[in-house]
Amino acid sequence: MSHYEEPLSEQKQQELMEKYDPEAGTRKLTGILAWIAFAGLLAFSLFQVYTGIFGVLTAQLQRTIHLGFALALIFLLFPARRKNRGKELKVAWYDLLLAGLSLVVGAYWPLMIDELVLRTGNITSLDFTIGLAAILLVLEATRRTVGLPITIIAIVFMIYALFGPYMPGFLAHRGLDLERLVQTMFFTTEGILGTPLAVSSTFIFLFLLFGSFLIKTGVGEYFNDLSIAIAGRSVGGPAKVAVFSSALQGTISGSSVANVVTSGAFTIPMMKNLGYKKEFAGAVEASSSTGGQLMPPIMGAAAFLMVEFIGGGISYWDIAKAAAIPAILYFTGIWIMTHFEAKRIGLRGLTKEEMPSRKEVFGKLYLLLPILGIILLLMSGMSVTRAALWSIVITVIVSAIRKETRIGFKGVIDALVDGARSALGVAAATAAAGIIVGVVTKTGLGLKMANGLLDLSGGALLPTLLLTMLASLILGMGSPTTANYVITSTIAAPAIILLGVPDLSAHLFVFYFGIVADITPPVALAAFAAAAVSGGEPFKTGVESSKLAISAFIIPYMFVFSPELLMIDTTWTYLIWVVLTAFIGMLLVSAGVIGYWMRKMYWFERIAAFISGLCLIYPEKISDIIGLAAFGVLLVVQYIQRDGTMNKVQNS
Repeated sequence: MSHYEEPLSEQKQQELMEKYDPEAGTRKLTGILAWIAFAGLLAFSLFQVYTGIFGVLTAQLQRTIHLGFALALIFLLFPARRKNRGKELKVAWYDLLLAGLSLVVGAYWPLMIDELVLRTGNITSLDFTIGLAAILLVLEATRRTVGLPITIIAIVFMIYALFGPYMPGFLAHRGLDLERLVQTMFFTTEGILGTPLAVSSTFIFLFLLFGSFLIKTGVGEYFNDLSIAIAGRSVGGPAKVAVFSSALQGTISGSSVANVVTSGAFTIPMMKNLGYKKEFAGAVEASSSTGGQLMPPIMGAAAFLMVEFIGGGISYWDIAKAAAIPAILYFTGIWIMTHFEAKRIGLRGLTKEEMPSRKEVFGKLYLLLPILGIILLLMSGMSVTRAALWSIVITVIVSAIRKETRIGFKGVIDALVDGARSALGVAAATAAAGIIVGVVTKTGLGLKMANGLLDLSGGALLPTLLLTMLASLILGMGSPTTANYVITSTIAAPAIILLGVPDLSAHLFVFYFGIVADITPPVALAAFAAAAVSGGEPFKTGVESSKLAISAFIIPYMFVFSPELLMIDTTWTYLIWVVLTAFIGMLLVSAGVIGYWMRKMYWFERIAAFISGLCLIYPEKISDIIGLAAFGVLLVVQYIQRDGTMNKVQNS
């Protein structure tokens, strides 16, 4: 290396967040408006904590107050134009007007609830005006915080609702007039005030608040130190550090881009200094950070939505448990590929001098107690709301063990404010997602799309899965995790459910492909953010990311065809066998993709490794026998020829 590259500065991290993560960049307020925004964010958090402790209000009240807070604060904090983010600019008159109108919209249901309940099914001209304003405010707030993709999708869906009779073929429906559309969107719990916003106004907010308190303890930086202490000295150590730390970061972050920038600020320069190519270094961080959204217990807050969308008595813990093995397999695949790539190009691990003090690092293991606590609380059957609240309490108590991690009164206030700020984009996105769900409910579009996909695939499961995968990848482009899941589960999942796939398998299937859209070109926001950190070419980084995340394109098919991977209707002995063979399968798939195991591999060995790996990942007796036999042959051949006897191959 010609020079040693330092980790990214906090200022550079913030610049990249503002560029690639729509939810990150806010304007810098000064004077009285700064105090108003601060007070508003604090009040927002206190309202959510109060209702979490003493009980959620009735549906319309809880959701409209939550929405009113979020919209008003968005128009104060997020400028209309992205280029103005991070600047000290005067708040435009129209932003103040929109913020005031948001408060009116948020207060309308609480002030008028008795009258609105009495005239259910009918709306006055004032109701219509407020409802229309709510729709427009949600769309603009979503554009500012989350970006154009989901905003455009919501608008297209409303146009579809209004012009149903003019739609072609199976897409045609009776249509809704504007008044009925407005009524559905704001005066029922089937639109903006629907299930997505309900989850945002209860579970998601409190878990984001929990993450904010964790960050105040310095747990984010500790994840990096712990990862280095565990994996830094091994072959290609910094790449494995990126995988490990990103898996941990996924427990407190709901954004792939945020994971990339915060973890990648340290891990990408380390990988480059060691000798990894720019694109590969960026791809390791992008694929790992995206995988953080697939990792229980948080799963980018989508797990809480899944409970509501799947229903049927399924619990949050059922979902977290089911998602565990696929997530571990995902990270295992990336870990193994980085190991093989490091061996292929002859990279070392970190030196003793480059390592942090293991004694100091392991002496801070207590910082992980809040995460362990929330897992145990959820396992015990405690409600998600109570578990989140108690986890915040545990975090504050644990932080007091050492002076450097202690959260004082000011730290508590800052955590409350930061937690509310992180919830703004989620609130807007879930409100916009409610528009989409409302249209689907009123028009039957979900069933129409499902039947359309089945017609295209001829009713066969595998072609339907392929089409559903493509639909989920497209629908997931540029959308945050929560909105991503709402859209894909509403539009894409019904097709495979109609073919008899269990609901949980179907929902996780579309969730996986919606998430990996973050690293799949041409959009690939997480990969592009990683390229900005590494200095690599963005599209190549996206391609490398998709290659490293190959398991995310394989595993969903496996748990659809064999739900045992999700711990559905299986025994512990069989589950252990399934996991063991799947891990061996990931090793073979990784070797096939990288082209190295104990030595460089011929092209036909790579194909054999890849196919036999798939056989082992797929939990079925005959495929396991074939895969294990191929694994044995490849292992023997690789071991015998590992010491340079294949010079022709080594030098090719």
